Amino acid sequence: MAPGRPTGREDAAAHGTGGRSRAGTVVARLRSALSTAAAREPREPRGPVRPEYPWLLPSAVVDLAPPRRARRTVRDWIVDSLCFLSALLVGVFALDTLSRAASGGEVLVDVVLGLLACCALWVRRRVPLGLALVLMVVGLFSETSGGAILVSLFTLTVHRPFRYVAWVGALTLLLVPPYFLVRPDPDLSVAEATVFVSVMVGTVIGWGMFVRARRQLVLSLRDRAARAEAEAELRAERAQRLAREEIAREMHDVLAHRLSLLSVHAGALEFRPDAPGPEIERAAGVIRDSAHEALQDLRQIIGVLRAGDEGENPERPQPTLASLDRLAEESREAGAAVDLGVDLGGQPPDAVPAATGRTAYRIVQEGLTNARKHAPGSPVTCRVHGRPGEGLTVEVANTAPPGAPAPVPGSGQGLIGLRERAVLAGGRLEHGSARNGGFRLVGWLPWPA
Repeated sequence: MAPGRPTGREDAAAHGTGGRSRAGTVVARLRSALSTAAAREPREPRGPVRPEYPWLLPSAVVDLAPPRRARRTVRDWIVDSLCFLSALLVGVFALDTLSRAASGGEVLVDVVLGLLACCALWVRRRVPLGLALVLMVVGLFSETSGGAILVSLFTLTVHRPFRYVAWVGALTLLLVPPYFLVRPDPDLSVAEATVFVSVMVGTVIGWGMFVRARRQLVLSLRDRAARAEAEAELRAERAQRLAREEIAREMHDVLAHRLSLLSVHAGALEFRPDAPGPEIERAAGVIRDSAHEALQDLRQIIGVLRAGDEGENPERPQPTLASLDRLAEESREAGAAVDLGVDLGGQPPDAVPAATGRTAYRIVQEGLTNARKHAPGSPVTCRVHGRPGEGLTVEVANTAPPGAPAPVPGSGQGLIGLRERAVLAGGRLEHGSARNGGFRLVGWLPWPA
């Protein structure tokens, strides 16, 4: 509005309903974006999930990120102690058989090697392959080390891939017949002893493969859970980023339009300081009401950002094609010559899908706002036409400004957000200079049949 036109606070208040409707759009869309981000965002940052009783699990499973050498758990100490005692027990049974077929010196050497083999089991978790190879050689000279050899094969199967187990186990089985040929068992034949040892070795390797498969299953499930949490965090960050973009786009659409109107009124007072007192008073009242409405819009947006989903949800009517007349009238009250034409092929504005109509409204709003900022005083032509199945075309064009406009901060940001909005709606947006020196903004949006 410029001073001299008979428009007062009542007119501004009447037309301010469109601004409050746009603020309601911002609040509704902002609440939806924030609720989506909050639903995907983890409630609190969590580190690796640790079991409730870690001392009951092996160290290879309980630590998600173990150090260079994982420390034994209580369960590991118990298992290692049982393995040591079991190997000693097997050695005692072997000693009873050995004492009937060997001399005292041979028995002493055998027992010493067997004790050393059993003691070596305390390092079985660190070097399983090396221990299995060393004990396989020791077993050629010591019958009392048989229990330690079986434990080392089990450890190798649990902690190393099967290719190592296959050739170590095969080499062990190949050495069994020659061993019993050189040192026959007093109670069993060579064939019976070979079958017995082969069954023991196969049983131990099979048990170790089962334990390894179970541990790998637990670790794979834990890894999938960790990756799922990481993906959830990435989705939450993406939702937050989209919410921030939505906030910036909606704040620009609402506040830029309202503040550009306020700037036009204030500029009119600046260039007409000699206007009559009543007109200046009316213009100042319009400026005050416009500033108050802009502050109300901003307060609503900030309130939603602070409160999230809590509190009331003031849903208000969102602008559609039916609101274009009110939008054009606001610009006319600000002194702009706006020619608005809507041709929907006989269809009412409500026939256009809500999302398409809202995007078309934003395109016209941005075009009028840019015309006021960059080409004040130039006539603006707005054309909206389309048919179901053909789409909806929105065109806003203005002629060249009569003079050089003042520079406006933040130019171009609204068009970037508007193009993103049009692409998200399945349409496209083009803008650029017109032949007459003005500016032209054209958008196409889908309108299903």
